Parts: sequence; C-alpha cells; structure tokens
Amino acid sequence: MSLTSFIGAIELGLVYSLLAFGTYISFRILNVADLTVDGSFVLGASVSAVFALGGRPVLGLIIAILAGAAAGTITAALQTNMGIQPILAGILTMTGLYSVNLMVMGGRANIPLLNKESLFTYAEAVFGSSAYRALTLILIVFSIFIILNWFFRTQLGLSIRATGDNESMCKASSVNTDFAKMVGFALSNSIVALSGALVAQMQQSADVNMGAGMVVISFASIIIGSVVIKNKNITVGLISVIIGSVIYRFIIALILTTNFPPSYLKLISALVVVSALSVPSIKKKMEIRKLRSGRLKC
Repeated sequence: MSLTSFIGAIELGLVYSLLAFGTYISFRILNVADLTVDGSFVLGASVSAVFALGGRPVLGLIIAILAGAAAGTITAALQTNMGIQPILAGILTMTGLYSVNLMVMGGRANIPLLNKESLFTYAEAVFGSSAYRALTLILIVFSIFIILNWFFRTQLGLSIRATGDNESMCKASSVNTDFAKMVGFALSNSIVALSGALVAQMQQSADVNMGAGMVVISFASIIIGSVVIKNKNITVGLISVIIGSVIYRFIIALILTTNFPPSYLKLISALVVVSALSVPSIKKKMEIRKLRSGRLKC
C-alpha cells in the first residue's frame, strides 16, 4: 500500500466514523436498525453541496446537521405517534428523502464542486500542510466524540440509553420514552448528515445515489470495532467505532490494491459484516466444544 493510499484510508475512516457514530446511537443505544441513514447521508451531502456552490460551505455544514435532525425526527414520529414499526419507519423516511434530495439539488442527480471553496480549502490555508484534510477530520471527529461522550452521561442521555435497554421499565419509571426516541433519532441522523456533508466537500461532488450501502458500511465499522474492543461503556464504545471505521477502510484499500473490480465492493462489505458478526458465535461454539471435550476426557 502506498503512502497516498494509507493517508486516504485514514481520511475516509475518519469521515465515515461520523456515519458510524450516528448509526451507533440508533443501533447500539436505541436498539433499532435505522435505515433512514441511507437517505439522511445524501440529504447532508446535497444541502452541503448547494451551499458550497453558493460560496458558503461552513453554513452548508450547519444546515446539513439541522436537515439530518429533521429527518431523524420524522422517523421517530412515525414510530411513536403513528405506531409504525421502526424498520418500516426508516424505510419510509429513506424513500421519501430520495425525492427531497432531488428537490434540494434542483432536480439534478449530481452537483460538481470543482474549484469551489469548501471547509477543506479553508483548512489548507490554516494548516498549510499536505495532511490538512486528515488534521481537519481529526479535530471534527474528536469534537463529536467529546460531545457525545458528555451528552450520554447527562440525564437526557441516560434516559435515551435506558429507553434502548428497557423501554417498558422506563415508562413505568415515568420517563418520556417518545421524547427520548425523538432526541436520539434526531441526534443520530444529524451526525450522519454531517458525515455526508463532509464527504461531499472532500470529494468535491454530491450524488443522489451516494447513500446506497451506507447502512452496511456503518454496521461494518461498528461490528469490527466491537470485535477489536469490547464495548464496556459509552466511551469505549465510541472509540471502538472510530477504530472499526479506520480498520474497515484499510481492508477496502488493501482489496483495491488487488485485481478485484470496484463493482465487488458492496459484496465485500457485506461479507466483512457477516464475518465480524460470526466471530462471537464461533468463539462461543469453540468454548463449548472445549468444555465438552474436557468432560469426555474426565
């Protein structure tokens, strides 16, 4: 692997760790596989691209975060107010966001941002080194990590965590679980939208189909991270997400150095997730076999 590929893998791992942060909130904390991610990722990218095209990239990032929060709130409202199943609610919101994203992009399927100012052009002027993108992403990821680590230790954050662990018990304890879900899904999708916004400005383009497979990518990062580091608490869990995202990108970068065609990436991503998910089960089966063989010898 060349130095350029190495640095590129780190940059992609960092920017997609924000995507994994958002999915971690819904998947691990709220215990729901939120499929809104595919749509809110593109929503953040499209909003960011439109504002960057108008010469206001930083404002585009802020509006993208708010737009993602709105998408997450809609998904939560479908679950809490309309009684729609969580997975179906995510699918419905994701489907509706496809048209919304096209409207945001002015009916265009793609917005190029070549020679347009972005957050990274400002960062290049500040840092003045070849690693300006990596340094910018490290600052952003570290800031989001600190905010999330603090938030999920507050009373509201603990209510969200408790809602995901045992919703019935929370209701019995007079916790407003509907509000907790609203905040949780809004926070989740706002971070996902930020990830999409940064990807659009980093790659200098936004495409209406760029969200395809984002759920698989984020699950891969979460699961790989949980295999490498056991998620004993929220701090370790968030750190494992970052590590998992970077490792996943290194795996993809290594695969791309071989003769595998790029069209196989989605299949490879699915296989990585399957492999990571299978590790705990395989370990348990091996331990059981060892115990049984030990008893038979006795």
